[in-house]
Amino acid sequence: MRDTITISLPADLKKDLDAVVEEEGITRSDLVRSSLRDFLTVRKYRLLRQRLVAKARAKGIITDADVFERIS
Repeated sequence: MRDTITISLPADLKKDLDAVVEEEGITRSDLVRSSLRDFLTVRKYRLLRQRLVAKARAKGIITDADVFERIS
């Protein structure tokens, strides 16, 4: 099932968006969907990394050398 949303963009951002979709040969919706997917994936990774770094630091794992020492 798909939902439709409406967003507003400043004129310069819309102009840049339209230029990219023309160059890429895709629709605005495709570009926005892809960009949003990428953003959400990166965000999930960053949040996971924050949690894992905090746990690692609590165990004294700070550097790559610390990691390699633990797994060797």
